[in-house]
Amino acid sequence: MTTTVTLTGTGVPIPSPGRAGAGVLVRYGPTALQFDAGRATVMRLTEAGTGLHELSALFITHVHSDHVIGLPDVVMSRWIQDHVWNSGPLTIHAPEGEAVGFIQRMLDPYSADIALRMEHVQPAPPELDVRAFACSPEARVVWSQGEVIVEAVAVHHEPVPDAVAYRVCTPDGSVVISGDTRVCDEVEALSEGADVLVHEACRTTALHEAVAGTPFEQIFSYHADTVALGSLAKRAGVAHLVLTHLIPAPDDESGEATFESDIRSGGYQGRITVGRDLMTATIG
Repeated sequence: MTTTVTLTGTGVPIPSPGRAGAGVLVRYGPTALQFDAGRATVMRLTEAGTGLHELSALFITHVHSDHVIGLPDVVMSRWIQDHVWNSGPLTIHAPEGEAVGFIQRMLDPYSADIALRMEHVQPAPPELDVRAFACSPEARVVWSQGEVIVEAVAVHHEPVPDAVAYRVCTPDGSVVISGDTRVCDEVEALSEGADVLVHEACRTTALHEAVAGTPFEQIFSYHADTVALGSLAKRAGVAHLVLTHLIPAPDDESGEATFESDIRSGGYQGRITVGRDLMTATIG
């Protein structure tokens, strides 16, 4: 078998044509793991050929809306089709704190819809199987099934609390998903020798003067500068760096080239992919 890494969304809170909200799908045989669920995640999963009933587990990096706004859609849509697939509740793993609170409340606005569907088709309401774990500066296992293991580590997305990155290990190799974070030692340690690092990318250095004194200056301060990210990927020995959550989202190939140029200026000489929705990397 091979391990595939598919970008189900490369966008940010401000909508951009062709870019769904943040999300990454990692598949190893029948094991299908979704990381984050931004806007249009259900549609991107469908386009990627993965049904909601196939998901083995879903992992949240943090509670920012662009990473979780599609989660109620994932849960409701899986529940609605459960009489066809009998897939049962989806296990959702999230760091303790606001992310868990959001998950526990997210179906409240759908109470009338749920009640109506239960009158006609569904025998029971959606069941939330939420597995909370404590954020830790040291990587720890938060999920395992057969030969697939998922570790999590706390990252630095302050002022957002309780944000994590994940590392997925399969017999083919390892994949790291950064979530949203500054370039930090924790992600570097988690990415050591990774076959694929899917990392958010913000052109902070290049656009420093342009955003000075604007709200974007604050926003950029808690995202990953592309130049520093290139240095991290080099030190960690990452084989393939995949950029996502692109700030600002490039409109064309020339715009994508500026992201690659930033990474190279940080010293990284490995393979770079400037992410577009539904791009897939393969390991093994």
